[in-house]
Amino acid sequence: MTSSTMPERNNEGFLEDARAWTEDIAIRIAADDSIQLSENHWEIIMFLRYFYKEHEMSPPSNRLFVKAVKEALGENKGNSIYLMQLFPGTPAKTACRIAGLPRPTNCL
Repeated sequence: MTSSTMPERNNEGFLEDARAWTEDIAIRIAADDSIQLSENHWEIIMFLRYFYKEHEMSPPSNRLFVKAVKEALGENKGNSIYLMQLFPGTPAKTACRIAGLPRPTNCL
């Protein structure tokens, strides 16, 4: 981990500027949630960043997040249980925060 400063984040921990994201920052944000990023986490994070680049938005809800992962990565990864194990709580919200993306619009 480098000693770079953490970019500005809102009160929920989302980056104010998605362009400030780096993999090092993702590791630090994940650590705030006691998540140690594995290859499986990175696969979902990079998928989300690609999704955001293509659609100019985060998946708007957990249900659509699961569906998008299922379409891109298959049923084994596109299911709620798998994603909750990787990103506890609200998977779409947690994963988007770590990926440096805006808060999904319909996540609690």
